[in-house]
Amino acid sequence: MVEELRPAASTQAGGPDPWADFRLDDPLQVLHWLRRLRDEGVRLNLVSPPGDALATQIWSVDEVHGQLGFAADADGLDLQRLAQGDEALAVGWLDQVKLQFELDQLVLVRGHGHRALRARLPRVLWRFQRRDAYRLPLPAGQPPQARFRHPSIPDMQVLLRIVDLSAGGCALVLPPDLPELQPGTLLHGAQVELEPSTRFDATLRLQHVSAMHGGDGARLGCAFVDLAPQAQRTLQRFIDRTQRRRRVLQT
Repeated sequence: MVEELRPAASTQAGGPDPWADFRLDDPLQVLHWLRRLRDEGVRLNLVSPPGDALATQIWSVDEVHGQLGFAADADGLDLQRLAQGDEALAVGWLDQVKLQFELDQLVLVRGHGHRALRARLPRVLWRFQRRDAYRLPLPAGQPPQARFRHPSIPDMQVLLRIVDLSAGGCALVLPPDLPELQPGTLLHGAQVELEPSTRFDATLRLQHVSAMHGGDGARLGCAFVDLAPQAQRTLQRFIDRTQRRRRVLQT
């Protein structure tokens, strides 16, 4: 069962990893997400290779000793089997994002009137974001925007509004008075400005072009190409902040 939940290995030896966009292996990013899971009390399902499952929450994140602690107050055969096994897969949802990571060195510990499952801190975390979570409310005043040279007219600087943003790409609005762009076009040297003090450089690949509602220009669906690690972190922090602001406004 665990194998069914794990991302499949690339079928092309030496080829690009199709799961690279979903893998987080930066230790700081991994800790960031584990702490959020802990602080927000997210329900996690731990699944062992034989299929035993336990619903639990992260109790502690101990980066000094490299350990995770999970609440293990419930009795049952699944808990016993998980504690006796050496590995499991943890799966949960946070902000419409599916997070999963592998655990090993599982052990059941007792003390001070409670029990906990302990495991080694994962080195890799997988983050699968639903498409409807990509659309974020735009900041008031000055919305995110992208600046680049028009590929057909190098002397023309184009500044377009970002209306849709995700970890993998963005959607831009092309006004009707600007020259058209064709799907497949690479936009090199683009500068993405999320906020006045938050920006990064990127290459955009134009994936598709569609009409805006009302016929006021075109919507350009773009993917980020080989985004630098620092840019990825900048983008993810912006998405996280925006999603938190949205939750506050909805309460």
